[in-house]
Amino acid sequence: MAQGFAIKRYNRAVVLLSIAYVVLLISALVVIKRAGLTGPLAYALAILPALPIIGMFAAIGLYLVRESDEYLRLLRVRQALVASGFALSIATAWGFLEAFDLAPHIEAYWIAVIWFAGLGVGSCVNVALAARQQ
Repeated sequence: MAQGFAIKRYNRAVVLLSIAYVVLLISALVVIKRAGLTGPLAYALAILPALPIIGMFAAIGLYLVRESDEYLRLLRVRQALVASGFALSIATAWGFLEAFDLAPHIEAYWIAVIWFAGLGVGSCVNVALAARQQ
């Protein structure tokens, strides 16, 4: 099946943003951790790896706006909703465990990692629902 315009743009954006993420993360780690950088510049560099991740969220939103196939858009929206529920549920439960000193602190950026893993869960939900309808 040929890929449409929207998914090609999305895939290209995600690849470029992934490369930018790796480059910025390694650069920030080297400069801040190894060189011992502190102060406002350290804060600015520490934020840089977050920007491509934020860009990925934007790329998903743009993909949903550009996708002309209503069924494919439905699948991706459902996938994103499952990912959101998955990540927010885990973050909420873990937050209560932390609040009662029953779990160690986890850095907040892991919520995005869990959300992206939730896209995989959402994909499985889509497959299961499609199989159920047949």
